[in-house]
Amino acid sequence: AVRHTLTSAMCLEHFSSQVVERYNKPEVEVGTSKELLLNPVIISRNANEKVLIESSINSIRVSIMIKQADEIEKILCKKFMRFMMMRAENFIVLRRKPVDGYHISFLITNFHTEQMYKHKL
Repeated sequence: AVRHTLTSAMCLEHFSSQVVERYNKPEVEVGTSKELLLNPVIISRNANEKVLIESSINSIRVSIMIKQADEIEKILCKKFMRFMMMRAENFIVLRRKPVDGYHISFLITNFHTEQMYKHKL
């Protein structure tokens, strides 16, 4: 279900800012124009495993909550997420700070979909 939703949400296009000329920011991050934001979609197996997909005309933000059953899994998840966040510049679409309530977030812009294969993202 997540893959099909992401595939349909990745219909992104270049959209210049309505405020500043020749300026292009991910609308899902900036949120200046409510008419450019689409309804967020939450796909969940249970209360501990969720994926939040927020999309706009030129960007998508995907946030993932990972299941943590016991204390060891919580520690492992925290260490792994910290490891990933420190190397966020190597993972082009990874955000350094996740959305509140989620463990990891990715930001995909129209430039990413133009430069990379959509099914590989």
